[in-house]
Amino acid sequence: MYNKVILIGNLTKDPELRYTPQGTPVCTIRLASSTKFKSGDGMKEETLFIDCVVWGKQGESVAQYLAKGKTALVEGRLQERKWETDGQQRSKFEIVAQTVRFLSGGKKESSSEGYGGEGDFPAPEGTTDLEPF
Repeated sequence: MYNKVILIGNLTKDPELRYTPQGTPVCTIRLASSTKFKSGDGMKEETLFIDCVVWGKQGESVAQYLAKGKTALVEGRLQERKWETDGQQRSKFEIVAQTVRFLSGGKKESSSEGYGGEGDFPAPEGTTDLEPF
């Protein structure tokens, strides 16, 4: 089985940092990610709002350096969380982040692609001048 999600979006609110009773940091963020597609004669836009959970030191960094409106790339796995409220079963899907990249800009600086354009992605770590990044 393979479970991997890569998502680029803007934070809809400031990150929330909490600590487990054992002292482990856990940060939650909510990303808005838009997709444009052709529908009939015009273009439509669909926006998804996705909750992400970031554990450990990376969660503390996310809480410190990201804020509402900033753009981030989240890579992780999809998880379903279930609970019961007033006798009704409830569930939701969220991303458990393995990697969070801080992308430059936010809504003000981003281009029409919704992720800030091709120049915003940093070169992968460990690359050389021979690679086209």
